[in-house]
Amino acid sequence: MEPLAWRYRPNSLDEFIGQEHLVGRSGPIRRFIEEGYIPSMIFWGPPGVGKTTLAYILAKTLNYEFFTLSAVMDGKAKLKKILQQAQKLKAQGKRSVLFIDEIHRWSKAQQDALLPFVESGLITLIGATTENPGFTVISPLLSRCHVFVFKPLPAGQIKKRLQEVAKKEGVKLSDKAASVMAEYADGDVRVALNVLEFVLNAYGKDIEMTPKLISQVLAQKLRYDRGGENHYNLISAVHKSLRASDPLAASYYIMRMLEAGEDPLYIARRLLRFASEDVGNAKPAALLLALAAYDACERVGMPECAIFLIQTAMYLAEAPKDNSAFDMEVFTKYLVRKYGNLPVPLHFRNAPVDLLKKLGYGKGYKYDHDFKDKKSGQQTLPDKLHKLLKGKDKPWKGWGSKLFGGENEQKEYS
Repeated sequence: MEPLAWRYRPNSLDEFIGQEHLVGRSGPIRRFIEEGYIPSMIFWGPPGVGKTTLAYILAKTLNYEFFTLSAVMDGKAKLKKILQQAQKLKAQGKRSVLFIDEIHRWSKAQQDALLPFVESGLITLIGATTENPGFTVISPLLSRCHVFVFKPLPAGQIKKRLQEVAKKEGVKLSDKAASVMAEYADGDVRVALNVLEFVLNAYGKDIEMTPKLISQVLAQKLRYDRGGENHYNLISAVHKSLRASDPLAASYYIMRMLEAGEDPLYIARRLLRFASEDVGNAKPAALLLALAAYDACERVGMPECAIFLIQTAMYLAEAPKDNSAFDMEVFTKYLVRKYGNLPVPLHFRNAPVDLLKKLGYGKGYKYDHDFKDKKSGQQTLPDKLHKLLKGKDKPWKGWGSKLFGGENEQKEYS
């Protein structure tokens, strides 16, 4: 059976979700449809946002023959066959669209082969790419195509599509569970539908999809156990003893781990982490000492390297403490996971090629060194975060203790 995402792929512009700036009432691609003409185009954007689907809908709506090539799988041989078919169709008064997925993967020579046929109008080219076409598509081809930027789909639209598909499949999907899946998808509707399909295959259609169930499914995809409970209890005791400024306790737990056969580099990695997380900028030299201890352990090995770990642990335990870097780490991770891949402000983007300049990249950027106090005051965060955090002084402060009390986060670095 075909994958869920394929079975429920939109077949018309009315079913298509997202990209309102392109297909909305005043969008350029909608105007092409109204005028009955498709120019050659490059669709640039992340996966799962409708590039292939929209190309198919365009061709179907205007009765163009739709040919597809995968730049990963196909080459000039298949292109030649398609061009021959397009030539026959043209003789019959029919028009052809050639859709090339991941066109950035084609070499310069392969892209060059398209030029005369795009120029003559034998084919209308629609290339899809996740990479910057200013760097990956040859200039002669780029000059013959309109470039359209696709955006990640809003979670609300992904949620709506999930609910529509679940209803058609006869599955109970709660509103909150759909929200969890939509947020996890991070702008890619295909990811969300794949999660839905995974749950259907694993539990059947009779299961009620709750937020708890969806969270468990997503957690299972990420679960990875490095050791037993005692392993984590001991490394937790090391870290918390250091945080409590107790050199004896920290050294005791380190020695217990070493005597049990623990890899000294595992402990050295935790000391490196502690040097930034709990000592931080109160004493930046702590990180240098922890790094030197790691290097020394790697060079010397057990049993001699135990003293390097003990020396470093004593230093870290007695050092002044500052967890502001950890607060910032946790806070920014929260922002990234909650709000996804927000667009970088246009004035902060690099514009090494003319295409990007035309799209507004770099326009209005202020060079901070030109200001007396070296502060331009320009917007630095994406629009959504700029509005959310504007006027708030050090909004990251306290997030290290707010989220998990810090300890669960540390397992990622163990």
